[in-house]
Amino acid sequence: MAQTPRQRLYTGEELALEASAPVATVVATDVGRWSIWYLIWRRFLRNRLAVASVVVLGILYVLVIFADFFTPYDHLTVNEDFVLRPPQRLRWIDPEGNFRWRPFVYGTQTVLDTENLLWIHEDDPSQIYPVYFFVRGRPYKILGLFETDIHLYGVEEPGTVFLLGTDRLGRDMVARILFGGRVSLSVGLVGVTLTILLGSILGTISGYFGGIVDMVMQRVVELLMSFPDVALWAALAAALPPDWSTVKRFLAISVILSLIGWTSLARQVRAKVLAYREMDYTAAAKAAGASHTRIILVHMLPNALSHIIVVATLAIPGMILAETALSFLGLGILPPAVSWGTLLQDAQTVSVVVKHPWIMIPGAFVILAVLCYNFIGDGIRDAVDPYAI
Repeated sequence: MAQTPRQRLYTGEELALEASAPVATVVATDVGRWSIWYLIWRRFLRNRLAVASVVVLGILYVLVIFADFFTPYDHLTVNEDFVLRPPQRLRWIDPEGNFRWRPFVYGTQTVLDTENLLWIHEDDPSQIYPVYFFVRGRPYKILGLFETDIHLYGVEEPGTVFLLGTDRLGRDMVARILFGGRVSLSVGLVGVTLTILLGSILGTISGYFGGIVDMVMQRVVELLMSFPDVALWAALAAALPPDWSTVKRFLAISVILSLIGWTSLARQVRAKVLAYREMDYTAAAKAAGASHTRIILVHMLPNALSHIIVVATLAIPGMILAETALSFLGLGILPPAVSWGTLLQDAQTVSVVVKHPWIMIPGAFVILAVLCYNFIGDGIRDAVDPYAI
């Protein structure tokens, strides 16, 4: 009996040749054998840049979540003796040219810059402080639950180890960058979650019901999209009570960032639903007596889910940049809370950037996080079409 084309897809000979076959042949062979989500996952893994971005973002989130462990100092501790201290470099060769297995840092000597009348902190090779790992220091709680005092690295007093230098108040930049990342990286996730909820639900309702419901929602969307983003965000952020706690202000900033972000997603989901409601399976569901809620939840949203995931992933960088801009302008997270935007406030003048370039390091973390999310979004966008070449 002759085999059908469907049966030949599962023969052992073709499975053996799959590893050496072109991509088009492999993808065609996979049709009907694997689920759509498995094919999406396989295609995403082929994008090395997107996979590498996932790893980098995972490292960033681990660093900011366990910031107390990875930093020997608190991000709010002020040290007047080390104001704007340049980064201390880890060394293995001492001044005599001998190699040391344990890394060390030089001490600090302060000299007067007679031209600018400023105190300058420099490395003092006569003071050597070995860097120890898993040392005891200030107590803290892991995830707010378990109390400990173990830190990844540190030196014995009176030595210091400011690997990324200090700010204008002598606070450790490593600690401030990691603690600031908690706000900057999480505000994007919270904001995008609200954007997905508003955009997907309202967009689906608008496209499914049509008529007066669609007209009213689209006019509201057009009204919100007509406002300049930065001006609207600044106005709403400035209206927040100054005595609000850090948590309240963080949640308020996330809501503000979502007020505009959901409109674009709502329009895109509406366009998808307009096409889906004319499909045969939608007509069959209506003929079978399915309710509007069941049709929306079972037939509409799942079909638009891949598009929603892509839009959400690409929207997170915008949320991070928006929070950074608001905090940079003094309208977002306020001291003593810290974010990458508030850290960049110290770099508003050219003189500071030229004389103390390490103050710009938080900007590099913003760029890194945004690039990683963009690469991941591009990878997901390509992966949602698993049959493409």
